[in-house]
Amino acid sequence: MVRLTDDYLKNAAAFTKAGITVPKFDQAKAKQAAQEAPVWVHFGGGNLFRCFHAKVAQDLLNTGDLKAGVIVAETYDDGVIEQAYKPYNDRALQVVMDEAGNYDKTLIASVADAVYYNKANADGWSQLKKVFEKQSLQFVTMSITEKGYALRDVNGELTKAAQADIAGDPDDASTNMGAIARLLLARFNAGKLPIAMVSTDNFSENGKRFEEAILTIAAGWQANGTVPAGFVDYLKNPKQVSFPWSMIDRITPNPAESVAKILKDSGFEDTEIIHTAKHTNIAPFGNTEVTNYLVIEDSFPNGRPALDKAGVILTDRDTVNDADQMKVTACLNPLHTGLAIFGSVLGYNSIAEEMTNPDLVALVKQVGYNEDLPVVKDPKIIDPKSFIDEVINKRLPNKNIPDTPQRIASDSSQKIPIRYGVTLKHYLDEGKSTSDLKAIPLIIAGWCRFLMAIKDDGTAFTPSFDPLLEELQPYVADISLGDSIDAHAVLKPILTNKQIFPTDLEAAGLTPKIEAYFTAMIAGPGAVAKTLHEELGA
Repeated sequence: MVRLTDDYLKNAAAFTKAGITVPKFDQAKAKQAAQEAPVWVHFGGGNLFRCFHAKVAQDLLNTGDLKAGVIVAETYDDGVIEQAYKPYNDRALQVVMDEAGNYDKTLIASVADAVYYNKANADGWSQLKKVFEKQSLQFVTMSITEKGYALRDVNGELTKAAQADIAGDPDDASTNMGAIARLLLARFNAGKLPIAMVSTDNFSENGKRFEEAILTIAAGWQANGTVPAGFVDYLKNPKQVSFPWSMIDRITPNPAESVAKILKDSGFEDTEIIHTAKHTNIAPFGNTEVTNYLVIEDSFPNGRPALDKAGVILTDRDTVNDADQMKVTACLNPLHTGLAIFGSVLGYNSIAEEMTNPDLVALVKQVGYNEDLPVVKDPKIIDPKSFIDEVINKRLPNKNIPDTPQRIASDSSQKIPIRYGVTLKHYLDEGKSTSDLKAIPLIIAGWCRFLMAIKDDGTAFTPSFDPLLEELQPYVADISLGDSIDAHAVLKPILTNKQIFPTDLEAAGLTPKIEAYFTAMIAGPGAVAKTLHEELGA
């Protein structure tokens, strides 16, 4: 049996026996190099980072194109650092699972240090500031999810935490954006040092949203006189601080017990799945799919390693945006979210299992091929039709990816504006009729039905976490299956919420359809499945 902390350089044979590929570099040297001259900081130490970004870094360390390991900063969950990183010398096992049932295992040792970056942790708070004061630091990447950038509430007003950050001392910042702006202030004070701030979170125009959030905090500080006068100009100058846009794609579910058993049987010891006090699910290993894309706008004012040698596509902003909109608003994420919503209501616990249901397959084909594809722009670097083909025929049905609708359904209120709103805007902007749209209004109605927290069989379920759940559920809380309701009155506060539906659903002609679908889906037990079958004709 081998463990993550075993010496992979001196004991490579034991790892080979367990079918594990080991690094070609000395992790201790990569750690030392990062301490002396850091190059890359990543915010968000979760499963996607460990299975994707960390592997990019590892490939570059293996070839000598990167000398320093990645410094990971976790802003939310100290348990991730203390339970999943430190006991394992900041290592992880990447497990890539294909649809044929093969498991490709790689020991990842590209992390130089893992820091809990939060005001509550004085050491981490001080340590990361010193990292940002170093000239050598070239870029930051982010995977903190959409809600990590939020500074405004459902009404578009600054949250109390954001207001407190702006009014207070930068060293007391509590929001993610405030805490990161504090680090950029340290870099400014160290000599206006250049850096690229790369959001690789899974939403459209991520770099723009990141930049706007940082500038919101910084402009507030500057207006209050708590930072030097030139700080905002520094942040706005892309030759000093850039906020490249990106598109990322790699389905990476929470670590699964089924994978843990396979690893144990193959001779790998560290398989215990960790459930932190803050409800993060992580493990010494991460399980992910074969397919992966990372497209980044090539704007790095302080230079960068040869990311393209590790499979990253570097291009211009317009191409990134086209690729991202193709994936996030058309060819993958809308399909995924539709399966997540209906899978939760229909009682599924596996995305792959959902793909054995002809009506759900018809749903994703309808939204992908018939509704999204006609208005998506071809980014040229990835063919949209081929992308959807791969998603529907290989990726979603992959039984070896232990993904769940409940995981994908989290934060749906934050995802819906992008995953469906952008397509609807394209229809309206291009003067296309929305009268033939079925899947998009079905999914929106399905989400309203999801908010009731009642499965199609009439039993209760616990909806996935969503920051707006407590605000939205009361609108549908008193509805029981079989009730006769005025769907227009019930759903109006939800469907007219501009934070969730920036595109006017009434103007798009979809509100009556959504209300009719919702009414049909609350008719009684089995009504959701019946509605899907009747509307999609599978």
